[in-house]
Amino acid sequence: MKIQVDRAYWRAVNVPNFLKKLMNITGMSEQWIVARIKQKGDSKCIPWKNLKDIILAHPDTKKRIGVFALSIYGLVVFPKALGHVDEAVTDLLDRLDKRVTPVPAILAKTFRSLNACRKAGEGRFIGCAQLLLR
Repeated sequence: MKIQVDRAYWRAVNVPNFLKKLMNITGMSEQWIVARIKQKGDSKCIPWKNLKDIILAHPDTKKRIGVFALSIYGLVVFPKALGHVDEAVTDLLDRLDKRVTPVPAILAKTFRSLNACRKAGEGRFIGCAQLLLR
C-alpha cells in the first residue's frame, strides 16, 4: 500500500489504472480509449462528448448506464476540468462496482476542497453541496 501525504485517505497501489477502469466501465477497446484520453492540469481526463457518444450508441444497456453514471459524477458532482471527466471519478465508480463504500473518500476530498478555498480566501468549492448535507 502507498500512503499519499497530501491525501486524507489512502488507497492500494495495485488498483487498475485509468485506462483499464475506462475499458471496464465503457466496454470500449484500449485503442479507442488511448486515442481520447487528454491531460488536463495534473490529471488525465476523457472528454464528455466521447462519453455521450457511448451513452447514445452502445449496444450494452449496462455499459450505457455505467457511462451515464460516470458522466454525472464527473460533470456534476465532482467537476474538475470543464467538459471532461477526471480519472479520480473512475476510482469512485470502480469502488462502487466492487461494493466498496466511497463515503470516506468523498468526505475527505470535500473537506480538502473546502479547506483549500478557505486558506486561499478565494476559489470555488469542487464538490457537491448535497453530499455535505447528507
